[in-house]
Amino acid sequence: LNMKLSWLVILAGTLFLNPVTADCNSTSQMVTCKESGKNLSNIPTNLFQNVTNLSLKNNKITLKDSDKDILQSFINLTELYLNENMITVLYNNSFCNLTKLVILDISNNQISTVHKAAFAGLNQLLVLNLSYNMITQLDSDVFTSLNSLTVLNLHYNLLKYFHIKSPLKLIKIVLAGNPWTCSCDLLDLQIWLTASGVTIENENNTTCTFPNTKERFPIQMAAIPIADCKTERDSLENTVSSTSAIKVRRSALLTTLTPKNITGNNGTHAELPRLGKSWTFLAGVLGFVLSTTLLIFTAIKCPTWYEHLVSYRHRRLEERDSEMFEQEFSADMSSSPTVSVTDNEDATVIFEKIHAFVPGEDGFIEDKYIDIDTYESEES
Repeated sequence: LNMKLSWLVILAGTLFLNPVTADCNSTSQMVTCKESGKNLSNIPTNLFQNVTNLSLKNNKITLKDSDKDILQSFINLTELYLNENMITVLYNNSFCNLTKLVILDISNNQISTVHKAAFAGLNQLLVLNLSYNMITQLDSDVFTSLNSLTVLNLHYNLLKYFHIKSPLKLIKIVLAGNPWTCSCDLLDLQIWLTASGVTIENENNTTCTFPNTKERFPIQMAAIPIADCKTERDSLENTVSSTSAIKVRRSALLTTLTPKNITGNNGTHAELPRLGKSWTFLAGVLGFVLSTTLLIFTAIKCPTWYEHLVSYRHRRLEERDSEMFEQEFSADMSSSPTVSVTDNEDATVIFEKIHAFVPGEDGFIEDKYIDIDTYESEES
């Protein structure tokens, strides 16, 4: 009885330390958990950490950041089934810590975008199933990190072409069910299929949907004019090269015209901000400079103009002004040491010449030096 109680205590402690769901089975070599069809929106956390086979099919998992964090704890996982869920995007490093993963099934989802580093870290992956999704574009660089990949299933997606930039060491590939376009864009895939010797599953149904012909040929056997594709690529490359050259010249011209640095008070060089290409910006700068210059010029010249306007006055000379002028002139002549008093004839001649001065037609004499205030006081 005591032995039975001790065994029960040990079993209870084991279950407490290692919680197991009802659908997880443990053997000496693997732990298999089946959480299928349970309407899960997240990957459960109450699983064995040493699980090796995990099936989460037919749920509502979207593979968000929290799900990725949970997956990283299953470092011994070799098989992962996420098919029939609600995944739309495969982000970078979605399975980065699953270095022992061999089979990955993400079929029957709504995947439309696969990021370049989505499968980073899966060095031991052999089988990748991406069938029955909505992938429209796929670059071969996505599979560059999958050094051990042998089977790739792209069955029933929305692929029209598939550029092979880096060689893939595949044994079998599934491409049927896609709307392949047999044009120059498909030439890379066609050449790789022929040169690699890879097995195309369901090859007879892997045909082109464009151009529409009565007799559809498999994409590997479709007639694509290589010469025309080469000419098209050369013209495209020339166009790209000429465009790049124009951009380089423009940037060089802007660099030449725009000063790169100015010298500060401390002798250091500070980088100037590069001007934009918009004519609106240039017009705004010119308008600001011109308006500032006009304001400064007006502020400097206004006082001078005001003084000139105030000092510029007209006044009609009256007869009394002439008599006063004669009296003052006589006094000046009498007090002058250089003129002789006895020389009355010369003085008379000079006085007559001066007195003969006639004002202008309008009868006004302009002289800003006449003290008008003094004249008005004397007149009064």
